[in-house]
Amino acid sequence: MKQQIENIKQEFAQELQNATSVANLQELRVKYVGKSGVVTGLLRQIKDVAPQDRASVGNMINDLRKGVEVQLAETEEKFAQVELENKLKAEQIDISLLNGQQWGTRHPIDKVKDEIIDLFKGIGFEVCEGPELETDYYNFQALNIPLEHPSRDMQDTFYINDNILLRTQTSAMQARLMEKKGPPIKMLCPGKVFRADSDASHSPVFHQIEGLVVDTDITLRDLKGTLEYVAQRLFDEQTQVRFRPSYFPFTEPSVEVDLTCCNCHGKGCSLCKGTGWIEVLGAGMVNPFVLENCGIDSNKYTGYAFGFGIERMAMIKYGIPDIRLFFENDIRFLKQFKK
Repeated sequence: MKQQIENIKQEFAQELQNATSVANLQELRVKYVGKSGVVTGLLRQIKDVAPQDRASVGNMINDLRKGVEVQLAETEEKFAQVELENKLKAEQIDISLLNGQQWGTRHPIDKVKDEIIDLFKGIGFEVCEGPELETDYYNFQALNIPLEHPSRDMQDTFYINDNILLRTQTSAMQARLMEKKGPPIKMLCPGKVFRADSDASHSPVFHQIEGLVVDTDITLRDLKGTLEYVAQRLFDEQTQVRFRPSYFPFTEPSVEVDLTCCNCHGKGCSLCKGTGWIEVLGAGMVNPFVLENCGIDSNKYTGYAFGFGIERMAMIKYGIPDIRLFFENDIRFLKQFKK
């Protein structure tokens, strides 16, 4: 029995020397000191040892168990230290490279938004901001969209409760400003809006810019001149603006606004689907009901309003085919806007 214990000790020492990983050590632990291990098997054989030798044999087996456990623990600690050092070495950061690091750039949505804002501020527009969490009244009712109005079905709205919602349009700020401030008004409201819609050309969260002008003798010609000024500076001097009759409950008359394609300049290409024109926004003369709802005399004052998505403008300006690229944060996409 004593010779058997000595042989096991030597066998363990040899296998421990050949171990190369923590996984190997775990296998040795199970083999020698596990519930069905070699040392446990020795303890079961003590009953077969002569009574006068049992005490000494038992001590030898216990010493063997302790020796195995201590050596396994010490070796495991060494392996763990080596693995940690290798990991730290692999993940080492050379801070001397900081002088050559690549700097980021502004997101394309922010670039286009700031460019548009600067253009409107240059012709006297005041930039205003409103809450993203809006009331049903300002988002819909004050803009001539009552509860039963069918145009509500055109906007899949995120409701918090029956009265509070995530705004579907920054037009809500127009109503707030008209109530607070009388004419003349010349305001621009950029910000996030939310609609339950998601595909290659729609996102549940997107950015919109709404504009409003209210004063005496405001006509559609003023609207067209303003949009031409901005479009020609945002895209190129050859850009033309076209109005098509449309319908929006908060404007009357209402128009869809098209621009000549910035890629083919009206000749027809894949971007404009061969038409030479690209639809970019909705606009029109402020509905007299909206003016009256906000305490403005519609017999004395008129106004125009417009609204468009910033992502839409950026997609046209940079030839981006899928709106989802703006939100995926793919570094390969973002690097293209460094200049």
